[in-house]
Amino acid sequence: MVEPKSPASRPSSVSKPEASQEQRALAWAHTARFLTTASQLDQLPATDLPEIAFVGRSNAGKSTAINRLAQQNRLAFASRTPGRTQHINLFEVGPKDSPNALLADLPGYGYAAVERSAKLRWQQVMADYLELRRSLTGIVLMIDSRLGFTDLDRQLLLFIAPRIANGVVKLLVLLTKADKLTRSQRAATLNDANAVLAESVTAEADIGVSLFSALKREGIGEAAEVLHRWVT
Repeated sequence: MVEPKSPASRPSSVSKPEASQEQRALAWAHTARFLTTASQLDQLPATDLPEIAFVGRSNAGKSTAINRLAQQNRLAFASRTPGRTQHINLFEVGPKDSPNALLADLPGYGYAAVERSAKLRWQQVMADYLELRRSLTGIVLMIDSRLGFTDLDRQLLLFIAPRIANGVVKLLVLLTKADKLTRSQRAATLNDANAVLAESVTAEADIGVSLFSALKREGIGEAAEVLHRWVT
């Protein structure tokens, strides 16, 4: 007969494997919740928390990317009609009693059907934020991978280049809708994006670029890891 092991010979507890950096970053992003909305820069709350702004053309998928990162369906309003985001929307991230970062969903640019006066007003609000907001720590620039950098995207990149070059602001370029590309197109798109960034921003700047698909959930973990690193 086999004698039972004594209690002393059994492990007192089973240790769980430590979460990866990506898992910790995704758990952090999952805490995102709505804070406030503002139509002008001076309506935003003053804060010492680092802010990460999502910018891009009106149909580039900013709101959808925020929702995917936060693992929530309707945190940021993602409309089928481009140009619906008309304000700066802020979201807190981190513990509820002690948030450690803010995400900002900025108005899109380049949608022709929007009335000109409204379009100019939204673009001015976005420009003021990107140029003057002291708490701005990082920018996520959404580029439709099928189109590459359009003229408006290049103008935006040149506008934010000084703050990126001097190290005040970091940049992550997400090439969205990557699931629509073939393997050869994916490689070419990455090469083209890196070439544009090399022309526009100094090589010493903190810049990342990657393929991204909200539909296929590609690149979400990597993006969350970058954003988490920026603020911790």
